[in-house]
Amino acid sequence: MLKRARRLRMDESVRTMVRETRMSQSSLIYPIFVEEGKGIIKEIEAMPGQNRYSLDTLPRALEEVVDSGVESVMFFGIPKEKDACGSQAYAENGIVQEAFRIARKEVPELYYVGDVCMCEYTSHGHCGIINGDSVDNDKTLPLLAKTAVSQVKAGADMVAPSDMMDGRVRAIRDALDEAGYIDTPIMSYAAKYASAFYGPFREAAGSDNFKGNRRTYQMDYHNRREALKEVDLDLGEGADIIMVKPAMSYLDIIREIRDRVDVPVAAYSVSGEYAMIKAAAQAGMVDEAGIVAETATSIFRAGADILITYYAKEIAAMIKEGRIG
Repeated sequence: MLKRARRLRMDESVRTMVRETRMSQSSLIYPIFVEEGKGIIKEIEAMPGQNRYSLDTLPRALEEVVDSGVESVMFFGIPKEKDACGSQAYAENGIVQEAFRIARKEVPELYYVGDVCMCEYTSHGHCGIINGDSVDNDKTLPLLAKTAVSQVKAGADMVAPSDMMDGRVRAIRDALDEAGYIDTPIMSYAAKYASAFYGPFREAAGSDNFKGNRRTYQMDYHNRREALKEVDLDLGEGADIIMVKPAMSYLDIIREIRDRVDVPVAAYSVSGEYAMIKAAAQAGMVDEAGIVAETATSIFRAGADILITYYAKEIAAMIKEGRIG
């Protein structure tokens, strides 16, 4: 035989040399939950190995991120008090704003991303202002813009609107520019599906009392072309990075978007994806590290440039060891 595919698989050196999919620690973002209180390092039951931190313990968590080689984190805030309009989302001294201030002072070498949404801060758990039985899109936009500006003012390097309101990227871009933050990028949750994979996040973010669903604003998982429409809309409004969420069941969407746009594409491997792997590993049913390596690689192979994942530190270690990447 003149052609033998196995020639390029015969040892680790050549396999590494000809890899098509490459990863780096700088392409990972680690989500962190911050809540009000003191001395808190509280494991999230639905997500073993993941914790909520108070402001005084947050620097310790951030140093662990630095030590792992991960270079970016995304903050989610959990306030003590919630109300119908989510006022703590944009409060000057809100929990996530204070987290950015402390993080920038104590661990300035990391890159900080702010999740911009209302669901962690509203008493009803929806991602915007409730009007009757539904979320009022247009009344929510000014509050999202106000939230984004407050986060950047407190120290966020980038904002990531996750609410799925129509027009939110333009509202945030205009507000940031008006406040003088013309160089702050927006990573839009552009193709965010209404998914059962978000279940464990509700405990993590203190939204486990949420009733109803978000199908009037998050996308129907039957749809592919709609994701492309959402991406085009957000790019037209000034998004700098496009995100697909969840990741594992939406690799086809990641690939199609990657082939369509010339901006960076991010993917969020969400809480349910993490919890499934953890549960199977704890039951002794799978090799956890092997599954994590394979799923992360599949997301990058599909076309993602950035991966937001609760396994970011473990993936960074595997990249350092040369196991993946």
